[in-house]
Amino acid sequence: MGQQIAQSLQDSVGRVITKIVMLLPGIVAFVVVLLIFWAVAAGLAFGVRRILAALRFDARFEQSDNFAEWTHSPSLLIARVVFWGVFLLGVLVGISAFEAGSSDTGLSAYVFSYVPRVIGALVLLFVGTLVARVLGRSVLISGVNMNLQYARLLGTGVKWMVLVLTAAMVLDHLAIGGHIVDLAFGILFGGIVLALALAVGLGSRDLVSRSLEREVATRPTPVPVADERIHHF
Repeated sequence: MGQQIAQSLQDSVGRVITKIVMLLPGIVAFVVVLLIFWAVAAGLAFGVRRILAALRFDARFEQSDNFAEWTHSPSLLIARVVFWGVFLLGVLVGISAFEAGSSDTGLSAYVFSYVPRVIGALVLLFVGTLVARVLGRSVLISGVNMNLQYARLLGTGVKWMVLVLTAAMVLDHLAIGGHIVDLAFGILFGGIVLALALAVGLGSRDLVSRSLEREVATRPTPVPVADERIHHF
């Protein structure tokens, strides 16, 4: 009995070691490719940022009010996009190298078939975030110009409505969540719309009352008509 247990343990350890030895060349190839592409991505991002700084790219965007609230400079965002794009390309090449150096097959085919969905989701996320910021800023400026007390709340609500819609579209494009995403999107979107409606309705009471008071004050006072009946004596 003891010999059988020892033999089973020995066989299990041997299979694990054999599997690790078979995967080791692929792991080494993956790490080497990842380090190379990380260095290339860092160099390209640094070069892109220096070129954009020489072209005064940030100064052109600072003149627009829609980009005034951005916490990071546009050149830094573009440099980060370049860095992560090259780095993700390195991850894909590393996965292919890992598969070539090991006995596992089918991993790179699955990953590469999912890449178009990821690229489309990233494009949707970038465009949706940009549209949300621009619309939120525009609504805020319009509300301030109209002397609305809830202008900031209205701008924030519009921005989050677009962001929630963008998140739902991204998850649906990635085929993540299924019907749960649709249900959560309906609940969140409806809640935001209800909150905005209540805020606008409650905040507009003073505006409506002042408008009615001005209308009553400017309404002409009716002139009493003299009694023109003929009295017979």
